[in-house]
Amino acid sequence: MKTSTQPANVQTLLNEHPFSPFQWMVFALCFFIVLLDGFDTAAIGFIAPSLIKEWGASKAALAPVLSAALFGLAAGALSAGPLADRLGRKRVLVGSVLVFGVACLASSFAADLTQLSILRFLTGVGLGAAMPNAVTLMSEYCPDQRRATLTNAMFCGFPLGAAFGGFLAAWMIPTFGWRSVLLLGGITPLVLVVLLVLLLPESVRYMVAKSQPVERIRKVLARIAGASVAGVQRFVLTESAPVSNAKSGLGVVLSPAYRLGSIMLWLAYFMGLVIFYALINWMPVLFKEAGIDPKTATLISALFPLGGVGAIFFGWLMDRFNANRIIAVGYALTAVAIWSIGQAVGQVGTLVVLVFGAGAIMNTSQSSLPALAAAFYPTNGRATGVAWMLGIGRFGGIAGSFLVAELASRHMAFADIFTVVAIPSLIAAVALLVKQWAHPEDGSAKLAHHAAAH
Repeated sequence: MKTSTQPANVQTLLNEHPFSPFQWMVFALCFFIVLLDGFDTAAIGFIAPSLIKEWGASKAALAPVLSAALFGLAAGALSAGPLADRLGRKRVLVGSVLVFGVACLASSFAADLTQLSILRFLTGVGLGAAMPNAVTLMSEYCPDQRRATLTNAMFCGFPLGAAFGGFLAAWMIPTFGWRSVLLLGGITPLVLVVLLVLLLPESVRYMVAKSQPVERIRKVLARIAGASVAGVQRFVLTESAPVSNAKSGLGVVLSPAYRLGSIMLWLAYFMGLVIFYALINWMPVLFKEAGIDPKTATLISALFPLGGVGAIFFGWLMDRFNANRIIAVGYALTAVAIWSIGQAVGQVGTLVVLVFGAGAIMNTSQSSLPALAAAFYPTNGRATGVAWMLGIGRFGGIAGSFLVAELASRHMAFADIFTVVAIPSLIAAVALLVKQWAHPEDGSAKLAHHAAAH
């Protein structure tokens, strides 16, 4: 075997070789992690009426159960990013999926609301830690010219899981009871943990950044680049993002080179989740109070999370043009669509089209932000950067749930509530334009690079 004294650039190898079955396996495992996150997020809302019936709980008493997972999600994301930048993506991913599987399984045996709230918080910690690391690991196995498309496609597991969770819960609860949904939500991740331990590799970019043994790096890259890496004795990493000398992942994220961009990403993701949770939690109630039949109101509302698969198209655009501007336009269109829902009260056919359309644009924009964050940060701060955006954004989910409750308590009109809920979309759009101003991204260079790759 011929030994090469020339160092091999990891990203160049990923860019120059076809996307391998090994990389598709990484994609599939990460996709299923995000799918389970979506399933769990939606299923708890469908369990709520059964809890009221079985335990005689008031709607106010249910609030801690519904919000406990959101606080857990924030805590999990904020802590797991820095951990993954220190200990590795795989180790934190396996641990977090194990935590949410065990906690969700235990939730199915909860005897009262207090126990369920604590277990929902722990489930949230695991879920919150898993998602940003799945995004980070996936992005670090992608060629530059397809990174946003593939990362967004993987992130589509979330809205698909949410829709699937809703439809499955609607079938399972009347047949097997509400505990069956949590039982399924707990057993499935535990099966996935076994597959992750056996099949999931550590991020090859992370291994190079941490100067891990060359044999280990070569063994992984051989499954992508074949014999071309057989004699390579040294692997190197070039960063498209400015390299920070900060010692920790959080130090990178808050360093002068990244600080303003980080804050704008946090703001955009926060505002997106204000809208998502405001509408997902309150649309059925608002439609019902506007005189729409309860079953119809539920079915129309269920269309909202379905549209997230449009993120694949946005990913395709982001790989070719200016990603900040593309997502900003998405949020601006979301504001128009949500405002329009408020103007269509009583028109069921129009509402169906508007709710699905608003969901498609909003979820597509929101699902594109993790890929944007993954591309923004260097390897030594990427997991923290993605995780902190997702973690701080979760507080937007909590704020969104309370926002509509407050507006409704003030007896605000249907149209006015949707006008207020549309405003966060405009704030998110402005935040991304500020990020573009502070950290200019050259869309024409990206297009030229993509053309050269083909």
